[in-house]
Order: sequence, then C-alpha cells, then structure tokens
Amino acid sequence: MERRRVFVTGIGLVAPHGQDPEDVFERVYAAESAVRLVGSGTGRTGRDALLCPVQYDPFESIPKSQRKFMARASQMAVVAATRSLERANLEKGSRSLSEAGIYLGCSLGGSEVLQNHYERYFSERAKRSRIATTPMIMANGPASHMSMLFDVRGPTLTYSVACVSSTLAIGEAFRAIRDGYLDCALTGGAEAQLNTGTVSGWHELGVLATEHASGPAASSRPFDSNRTGLVLGEGAALLVLESEQSAQSRGAEPLAEVVGYGTSSDAYNLTAPHPDGQWRAMSKALVDGEVDASQVGYINAHATGTLTGDPAEAAAIKRLLGDAAGDVPVSSTKAVHGHLVGAAGGLEAALTVRALQTGRVPPTAHLTDLDPECGLDCVPIHGRAVENLEYALSNSFAFGGTNATLLFRRV
Repeated sequence: MERRRVFVTGIGLVAPHGQDPEDVFERVYAAESAVRLVGSGTGRTGRDALLCPVQYDPFESIPKSQRKFMARASQMAVVAATRSLERANLEKGSRSLSEAGIYLGCSLGGSEVLQNHYERYFSERAKRSRIATTPMIMANGPASHMSMLFDVRGPTLTYSVACVSSTLAIGEAFRAIRDGYLDCALTGGAEAQLNTGTVSGWHELGVLATEHASGPAASSRPFDSNRTGLVLGEGAALLVLESEQSAQSRGAEPLAEVVGYGTSSDAYNLTAPHPDGQWRAMSKALVDGEVDASQVGYINAHATGTLTGDPAEAAAIKRLLGDAAGDVPVSSTKAVHGHLVGAAGGLEAALTVRALQTGRVPPTAHLTDLDPECGLDCVPIHGRAVENLEYALSNSFAFGGTNATLLFRRV
C-alpha cells in the first residue's frame, strides 16, 4: 500500500491563553500562566478550585437554532473548527470539505448539562428540565455538530479515551489519509469539565494540585520536586490534515508534516502509569515514521504534575533516547495551560507544530527544583531556540493505560 504524505494545513484554538495559534504559542513560550483560583457553588456548599478556564464568543460562529442544543464542549469545538478551516482556506460546500472526515477526541461531552439536569430534576424537584439533555451530553456531540454545521459527509468519529482522546483522533485521521481512505480530515479535541460535579470527582482521586505559596498561577509544576498534582483546563483544538496531493491542488500552505503515530496499552493499572507502555507508544511512532530516536529534537511531554506520572514518563523517555536523553529538550506546557483532558493532545499538537515552525521550544514553567527521578533537560522556566529542529514528538497518556504519541516534522 502506498504511504501518502500528510500535512497540517490549518489550526484553530479555543484555549486558556486565547484563540490565535501564534499568540497562544508566544504566551506559552513566555511561561505566562493561565491558572486561576476559581470559586464555585455557594458559600455553604462551594469550594475554590485551581482551574484554567477559557473565554469565547459562541455567537460568532454558531447559529441560534443550533446553539441552543449544544453543550459547552460542542460550542468550543465549532468555534475552533471554524478558525481552523479559515486558516486552511477550506470553505463550506467545497468538495474537499464535504468529502472530508471528522476525527474528534472528547472524554465526557456535556458534563455540565448533566449536572444542571440533575440539580433541576432531583435537587430542585423541577417538573421539567431541558428536553435536549440526552443528546447534549453525548461525547460525540461536538463532532456531530461540526459535521452538520460544515456539511462534512465523510466519517464522523469520536474517540473517548480519557487524556489521549484527541491524540488518538489525530493519529487515526493521519492513518486514514496516509493509507488513502481520505484526502482531508478535521481532527483534534474538545473538552469542558470545569463544573463542580466533575471537578469534585477529580478532587476525590487526590490528583489535583494545591495552591502554591507564591500564588495560584504557579501551582501547576510538572517535573518539579514540589509538585502536588494537576490543574484542570478546558478548550478545543482542531487541526486540518490533508494529503500532499490535496494540499498542493488547493495551494494550501503546509504548517508541518505528520510522519508517525504510535499507540499502546500498559495492561497494568486503571490510574497508575507504566513506563513500558509509554515507551512502546513513542517507539511505535518512530518506527511508523521511519525515524531514528537520535533524530528527535524535542518532546512535548504529557507530564501533568502528578507524583507518579511525571517520573514514569521520564523513565520511558530515558529508555527511548538512551545516552542522549539528557541532550533532548523535554517540556510540559501543562504548567501554564493546565490539563485539557480530551482536548489536551490537540492543543499540545498545535503547540508542537508551532515549535517546529519557529525553531523554539516552550519551557516547563515554574520548574525551580527538578525532581531527580525526572532527570531530563526539562527546559526550566525559559523557552529556548533549538538549532536544526526537524522532528518532534507529542505524548498523551491516559487513565486506563492507553498511550499515544504523534511524530511531526518541520517543513
């Protein structure tokens, strides 16, 4: 089977740092934190939480007739997709778009709608709640709304695999295009879990960060000896992927090339990671792209700031890179934008593409005391320029033990 080249030709974001991909990257590169202490609930029942919320205007892109049936994740997905298509110069009604596919990652769908329904129906004992509650909470809601709004009639698929959802979606879209099943795909992820019910569930797992002594903004500290956990974020990130022939026929400018994808399972524990599975995902991505580990110039780490997750990933990277492990920059941008769960891989893929474009790798912000168990070049505090940066990996590892890695090349 002929292996076709696959390029990123559009990026659209609704992220904690904004919506313009170039500006978002610069703010992440400058270690500008989007972490905030957000109050929720009431004085009697509420609890403050460290979160990375987003701001966006759903009225900009979404007709009222469709908006009233859309959960927050669906709205953000459509806004990000609109911007991604604009940047790729793909118009609704064009053959390229109508025959495209949608591959989207979303872990929970409209969780805030479910919480609101529960509060009205059970707590407030209302006679009725929103009639569209069930379709609004579906994880495939964002992809379905994108298909309807943009008249995309190819496969519309949703990957709901916790923290790897959007990385899997991008990887599977890449494979479909590379292997000739599609010419174009809109892919990435969307997630909106910043409601009291969902946040409390994460809190009970004991994985959420506590406020740092220097303030909320510095509370997400991947790879740091004083890390206390992750900070939840929300948002959407959509990429347009195209075959080389499709991009050339439209005169589309490639932003980066997707050259490899690997996925694996730990087969170990529901919440604890295992380095072997993570190493397998990265190794498979390199084999898939026919690239040697010595050619990797940057790794965007999954590292969320949990006590067990960061050392496991560091061990996997050391195994992958061998003696060169200390020479390759590895950073976690979650230090400033939080963990977007099902949309995390989409946002981090976009940042990785931008790193390749600019030849600059973003830092791991707030990293003042590197954990000896994470002994890598974790790009502390300040981003840096990297000469001859050609290949970069982007990692996502999930509860349940599913791992996924994407391999990008500079064009």
